[in-house]
Amino acid sequence: MKITARELAGFLNGELVGDPGIEVDRPSRIEEGEPGTLTFLANPKYEQFAYTTNASILLVSRDFEPRKEVKPVLIRVDNVYAAMAALVAQFDPNKSQVQGVSSQAVIHESAEIGENVSIGDFVVVGPNVKIGDNTELFPFVHLASDVRVGKDCSLRSGVKVMQDCVIGDEVMIHSNTVIGSDGFGFAKENGRFEKIRQVGNVVIENQVEIGANVAIDRASIGSTIIREGAKLDNLIQVAHNVEVGPHTAIAAQAGIAGSTKIGRDVLIGGQVGIIGHLHIGDGTQIQAQSGVTGNTESNARLYGSPALDYVQFLRSYASFRNLDDMRMKMKKMEDTIKDLQKKLDDLASG
Repeated sequence: MKITARELAGFLNGELVGDPGIEVDRPSRIEEGEPGTLTFLANPKYEQFAYTTNASILLVSRDFEPRKEVKPVLIRVDNVYAAMAALVAQFDPNKSQVQGVSSQAVIHESAEIGENVSIGDFVVVGPNVKIGDNTELFPFVHLASDVRVGKDCSLRSGVKVMQDCVIGDEVMIHSNTVIGSDGFGFAKENGRFEKIRQVGNVVIENQVEIGANVAIDRASIGSTIIREGAKLDNLIQVAHNVEVGPHTAIAAQAGIAGSTKIGRDVLIGGQVGIIGHLHIGDGTQIQAQSGVTGNTESNARLYGSPALDYVQFLRSYASFRNLDDMRMKMKKMEDTIKDLQKKLDDLASG
């Protein structure tokens, strides 16, 4: 699909600088831009590529002032990231893969399917499932009994949503993620582990996006909840009865143990581990590979394992890096003190 600079500027409510008739048909990275592609400059540290890219159209912020000539047509917008996200959706290669209801899908007669729903090959829709309008289920999706999926959702290939789980509107779940697997609950009796039945569910609110190969466990009792607007990366473990607050973002390979409550607007880096039954305050930021073992106040910044205040950790780490130099200095001081003590002893005895 080709689109002109004039059409793009109109779609984005942007200011056009250059040839309005130039066309593009795909996005590109700014450093790899080719003729016929659209790219963007959102981070000033990549400004150098604005003068070397061969892309045909470049999205920039309204306050961008080139220091020298740029080859692409410029479109100035208020928020470059938001504008690029809106445009990339138009070039999404996945959006047209599923159309209509496949004859190879298995849909229980009691299921309620909304209007304009797309269901791919080998999808299984169980008893009493309800699916909202304009939702798409890619091949090999499995919806177990009594699942609720809202409108305008996209469940990519291999997603499994287990019984009684609820998914809101405008939710995207990427391939091979499992929603509602059993929580990790066992009781030891007579020297062996006995499984505790997990009878709760998972509730995913509106406008959530969940990456590939994520496991979100059902609650033992009640619900595991992912609140509105939260974003989860790939390969994340969310245990039973966890609550992830609105508009919180969690990077890959993080693990959150059971019954922990995470506030709104929290940022959690990759490979972070959070133990169970904690409260993570609103606005907290946790650096990658940190281990959180205690509750946090709002707007805390944590780093390390066990996690410390971010600034305190950096100061402590700076000291740690200098330990060998400090040891050598201490040894020299000790040697100097010994030499002085020897001289004093010699003077006293002389």
